[in-house]
Amino acid sequence: MALKDYKSAQQSAGYTDGDRPLGDHYSTPRIAVEKLLLSETFGKYAWEPCCGNGAISKILEENGFTVKSTDLYDWGYGETGKDFLTEPLIDVETIITNPPFNISYDFAIRALEATKNKKGKVALLNRLSWLEGIKRKELFTKYPLSKVLVFSKRIPRMHRPDYTGKEGTSMLAFAWFIFDWSHVGPTTIEWI
Repeated sequence: MALKDYKSAQQSAGYTDGDRPLGDHYSTPRIAVEKLLLSETFGKYAWEPCCGNGAISKILEENGFTVKSTDLYDWGYGETGKDFLTEPLIDVETIITNPPFNISYDFAIRALEATKNKKGKVALLNRLSWLEGIKRKELFTKYPLSKVLVFSKRIPRMHRPDYTGKEGTSMLAFAWFIFDWSHVGPTTIEWI
């Protein structure tokens, strides 16, 4: 791929080299969370460890959840300066988050640790391509990946917080990856 084509593809996906926001903060579209809540039930005490500007947390609260909202960075919402990967864990029923893609594997492991004692659930919003990879195959076979909820229609593009341009649809396919400590049996795929 030519450099010009590579940069064009990056811009279409919503970023360019050196242009990624601090902490990979891209606000989660409302429709993504609403579709999740229509498709899956969760315990009402939740932790959103990448709360950013509160995009997920606010919708959970509107739907009756009590939410612990934390983030490493200050985006104007929740408890800031909290690194989910190093902070002491608390036992919770539910973790619902859109983690930074490059460390989402580590987030999955920590979230599973935090929900294990309560036999809870973890929902991670990730690119559908997160299914690929040897390391993640081990994650998916070792831990209770119960469902992959694939968006049948592409969700709106996730933009950096200072984006003021035209809203559009993402070129990337996304899904919610649901881990459930009470799940027995194979992983299912559903379309939402």
